[in-house]
Amino acid sequence: MTSLTDRKNAAISRGVGMTTQIYADRAENAEIWDKEGNRYIDFAAGIAVVNTGHRHPKVIAAVKAQLDRFTHTCHQVVPYENYVHLAERLNALAPGKFAKKTIFVTTGAEAVENAVKIARAATGRQAIIAFGGGFHGRTFMGMALTGKVVPYKVGFGAMPADVFHAPFPIELHGVSVEQSLAALKKLFAADVDPGRVAAIILEPVQGEGGFYPAPTAFMKALREICDQHGILLIADEVQTGFARTGKLFAMEHHDVAPDLTTMAKSLAGGFPLAAVTGRAEIMDAPGPGGLGGTYGGNPIGIAAAHAVLDVIEEEQLCERANQLGNRLKQRLAAIREKAPEIVDIRGPGFMNAVEFNDVKTNQPSAEFANKVRLIALEKGLILLTCGVHGNVIRFLAPITIQDEVFAEALDILEASILEARG
Repeated sequence: MTSLTDRKNAAISRGVGMTTQIYADRAENAEIWDKEGNRYIDFAAGIAVVNTGHRHPKVIAAVKAQLDRFTHTCHQVVPYENYVHLAERLNALAPGKFAKKTIFVTTGAEAVENAVKIARAATGRQAIIAFGGGFHGRTFMGMALTGKVVPYKVGFGAMPADVFHAPFPIELHGVSVEQSLAALKKLFAADVDPGRVAAIILEPVQGEGGFYPAPTAFMKALREICDQHGILLIADEVQTGFARTGKLFAMEHHDVAPDLTTMAKSLAGGFPLAAVTGRAEIMDAPGPGGLGGTYGGNPIGIAAAHAVLDVIEEEQLCERANQLGNRLKQRLAAIREKAPEIVDIRGPGFMNAVEFNDVKTNQPSAEFANKVRLIALEKGLILLTCGVHGNVIRFLAPITIQDEVFAEALDILEASILEARG
């Protein structure tokens, strides 16, 4: 009998990478059962998509109610009130004490692409600055903005022009806030006139790049630079949004308001929906028809997103994220006493990571991180690695995870790290 893995290899492009060979049969909150009936604790959450857990009852109820009304009209042809209402809610919730407007699209990469379009239309400028280690999607502009070549850019030819990169401040890897700002100043002097720059885009906490939080001093300095030169600041909150960092949006940690915010992933609790929210006058720069998409703001995703926002508020998930993150970091700190491979434990709220080095060379050890991941998988815990060096394990469990399941996962994590030491 042909295995599912063999069927996958025969039918699906190898470009669609797979972290595990688990084929999901059903899922509930923070647990997944595969086709063979094996149970796993999910510390990936579909890469930060189901912050409210798999199949949250309120989200499922909202989707079922919408299914009984209509599933698609294309908002640009026959609009619907729920789209308008969700835009109103995001306009009120997104950082910034100014009038805002919103558009809905389908994916995070599409949100980023549209943010760049909007920034260029509003400023009349072309250049965009991003940061090393940042991840902004797999579309062509997303690839160009992403600060990592393998596997995202390799083999895909020339990237869109007028995209520049500066180093992201990571003290652990020898890049201070001052050095990053100096590099940006040098970029303006040597490569691109700041008067040609439409926007600076960054993740408040780098996702694929290694879960490195942007220091508040850096974020405030970027805001000042943008204001000085008429540049727009774009916060890519695709992975950081919706209670993950202990705030609804990670930018709230810095008291800095971006001009445009991109969001997706956990916005709709597992249903495809993304958005761009920003200053009203900037969002209105493109002409009618310049923005949109056939499936943008699909009624099912819109209904789910309303339920997600309700759940975050009703279940106090921002507070819950901080509690869970503190417990995780405390446990990792205790494990660190037995595992010197751990060189850093970090992350706001429940967007946490642990970084590993080789104890002999003190160099990043992707081998050790992947060994921990594979041992944990054998024990029933799904983990994700990340980082430019591949030596980081990131933790993205649903914020709704039950206490007893969380405790079980922490025990597996500790056992896996210690076993990986040999």
